[in-house]
Amino acid sequence: MQAITVRDRDAGVAGMSLTDMPHPHAAENDVIVRVHAAGFTLGELDWPATWTDRAGRDRTPSVPGHELSGVVAELGYGTTGLSVGQRVFGLADWTRNGTLAEYAAVEARNLAPLPADIDHTVAAALPISGLTAWQGLFDHGRLTTGQTVLIHGAAGGVGSIAVQLAREAGARVIGTGRASDRDRALVLGVDTFIDLQAEQLEHAGEVDVVFDVIGGDILDRSAALVRAGGTLVSIVMPPKVQPKDGRAVFFVVEPDRARLAELATRLRDGRLQPLVGAVRPLAEAPTAFAPGTRTPGKTIIRITQD
Repeated sequence: MQAITVRDRDAGVAGMSLTDMPHPHAAENDVIVRVHAAGFTLGELDWPATWTDRAGRDRTPSVPGHELSGVVAELGYGTTGLSVGQRVFGLADWTRNGTLAEYAAVEARNLAPLPADIDHTVAAALPISGLTAWQGLFDHGRLTTGQTVLIHGAAGGVGSIAVQLAREAGARVIGTGRASDRDRALVLGVDTFIDLQAEQLEHAGEVDVVFDVIGGDILDRSAALVRAGGTLVSIVMPPKVQPKDGRAVFFVVEPDRARLAELATRLRDGRLQPLVGAVRPLAEAPTAFAPGTRTPGKTIIRITQD
């Protein structure tokens, strides 16, 4: 099969290449998915798990990408809940070969059924952004109806999903970003938008939850905005500054089949829409990883046509 692989950590994007790889093996409770579309995160080449397995051993050449949508091609021993030929989408393990390949081995529990009327390119944009937004807002932030949430990067991949989920939950949403993001964020449902390049973050006032995807100084300054009993949540780094009378949480997204299924239902009903940007073929995946690239929506790699 063909896959995008990386071999040299120091080479960065220049070390990515389209390679012939052995067909993946289905371990116990795995499925082999014929990948139709895949998503990735720009920072993956800096993650230790891209280069080593759970025991810290070198696993190169490795395949990046951790989001996928496709069709089950093979079941591993003991696998239940899915069947060959079934459409699925989900999140691949961080320390195994990923999804920028024609086939990927994935634990069955990390995948959810995909309705026939959802396009693979749209589904591939949802696992990381959707699960991160849900877990950040509700599992860690404990956001409830009537509260106010400040979402940084409101027009980005994760932030845009968080805005839509928060609005559906009945929260008041304040979004931040650049001036060019304002119109998109307002369409998504933010009540107030703050241009971080021209306006003061402190104008947001007190909020119940801050959901941070930026880190650094913005994360530090956000702690003062959390009202008593509230929560500062970051997916970038552990907060160095704690809210005076609240909690601070850093987390890494976890697979969740049941939640993926709920997200798919919202997508199918038109209550949720991932921001899909460019759709590129597998051979162009290295170009899409180029540092400094900022395009509207999430870039998706189309691997197999329906």
